[in-house]
Amino acid sequence: MSDAGAANAANDGDASDELRRAVAFLGWDVAPDRIVAVGYRGGLVAGGVVAVVAGVAAGATVAVPAALVAALGAVHAVHRGPVWLASLRRTRALGAAPGLVGRLVLRMRLDPSTERAVQFAARTGTGPLADALARRERGSANGPTSGLQAFAREWRPWFPAIDRAAALIRTAATAPPERRGRCLDRALDATLSGTTDRLAAFVGDVQGPVSALYAFGVLLPLALIALLPAGAATGVAVGPGLVAGMYLVALPAGLLAASAWLLSRRPVAFAPPSIDGDHPDVPDRRRLALGAGLAVGIVAAAVAARVVASWTWPVTGVGVGLGVALIVFSRPRRSVLADVREVERGLPDAMTVIGGDVAEGVAVETAVANAGDRIGGATGEVFERAGRRSDTLRVGVREAFLGRGGPAVPVPSPRLNGAIVLLAVAAREGRPAGDILLELADQLEALRDLERDARRQLATVTGTLANTAAVFAPLVGGATVALATGVDAVDVGGLGAGATAGADAVGVGVPSGESASGDPQTGRATDGERALAVPILGRIVGTYVLVLSVLLTGLATGLERGFDRTLVAYRVGIALPTATATYLVAFAGARLLF
Repeated sequence: MSDAGAANAANDGDASDELRRAVAFLGWDVAPDRIVAVGYRGGLVAGGVVAVVAGVAAGATVAVPAALVAALGAVHAVHRGPVWLASLRRTRALGAAPGLVGRLVLRMRLDPSTERAVQFAARTGTGPLADALARRERGSANGPTSGLQAFAREWRPWFPAIDRAAALIRTAATAPPERRGRCLDRALDATLSGTTDRLAAFVGDVQGPVSALYAFGVLLPLALIALLPAGAATGVAVGPGLVAGMYLVALPAGLLAASAWLLSRRPVAFAPPSIDGDHPDVPDRRRLALGAGLAVGIVAAAVAARVVASWTWPVTGVGVGLGVALIVFSRPRRSVLADVREVERGLPDAMTVIGGDVAEGVAVETAVANAGDRIGGATGEVFERAGRRSDTLRVGVREAFLGRGGPAVPVPSPRLNGAIVLLAVAAREGRPAGDILLELADQLEALRDLERDARRQLATVTGTLANTAAVFAPLVGGATVALATGVDAVDVGGLGAGATAGADAVGVGVPSGESASGDPQTGRATDGERALAVPILGRIVGTYVLVLSVLLTGLATGLERGFDRTLVAYRVGIALPTATATYLVAFAGARLLF
């Protein structure tokens, strides 16, 4: 047997059931046992690299535990990574549960057939939830069931309310007409209330972990910087590797793990639609973003080095340059998202107008044109263009909206697409579908209120994280570096003529009895002075501030909206220059006082 075959045989069955489910859900074409083996190899590599780096920077005493922690962390990260990604994808998928149940209910009101309702809901939705329903529907095509019960059982561990809603929908299929509507109403209410209750519980549960993250990841590490001169005055010299390893490796890794854990605990996320690079309104701006980031970053670095301190140029260049590049790159996608929200905002009103006209006997095509005339804004424009296309080209409702060059094509909104499909069904059903369209308007309004309430519940948590990332952490970091400089200057200044003045010349962490300019016996610069001079300390803390702005902004966005790449990139792009400017201003202002 070859070495590779022996390794594979040794790892057979090592993968947990949770990992196997996660890989299957993500659709990866890789064996779970292979991931387990890669995790162990990655742990060995990570441990070896950290051992070498830590040994050179801080000595063997620090290298051994650091290597052990790195190895175990790498193994755990690789083994739990697919589970975490699957959890995020489920969270994003479950945000579509109220809409999917709503489409089931609407189709059941037109025709009390569970099979047709399941088929309609699956084919008019997108994402893992709709795909799972479609898979169950195809699997039961030749059987006596619709696949709805199997679908509910599949998702029950992550969203129990969907099982209750499915049971009520199946009950409505056989209930008398006078009781059918009540069953369907309760099915939708069960999904909405289940979503609200789980979000409320999550907000209560997450307050403690977020406070701990804030205290141990932001406040305490930044406050400890001011203690470095005091430690040096007592003879406890802080080496270069220890400070850099703590603030640039250990703390960011801990914050990243805590953020991943918090995001995986979120039960439901109302994520916006994903905007790909092939969207007609999204040009390829990678080169422009890179050029703008480099140009603005260089200018900002030069200004900061001249106005604030010479050591600030790397932090300023990276923070401002990367932020500008992200803004330039993500701005077109952000604009498309804004257009989608604008169209969705007026969709309930449009469905109300169309439903009222259809209930009075007006043709759906004419009702669509009427909605375009009566509804303003982006929604009215979409419906007005669709009505004009339908009249000019003599095409149906679906073709008028989604045909080649249709007004809904550049609007990747699942809600708009679902409404268009229901309009096409209403065109076949005629006047009885008017009340169904009116109910669709109510459902869209209820979903919008649900999302608004969810953001309001999370506002306290996400607002604190965002403000800490962009303002508070840079403010404390800059002031603390200035404080450390001032305290050390006072301590060194009393040592004699060897003391140097000026922030950039002061050594932080110089042991008591040594001058800032060098060893009193040899006249050579000490390790402490070289490692923890203000330029080194300021750059370490500045880099940590930038890392905080990225991690905390990404966490706040993920908790609020789901981990959407466009929103995360855009908000991080704003947070980075803001944090950089705040850090520099705080340092410059506090240095005048100390």
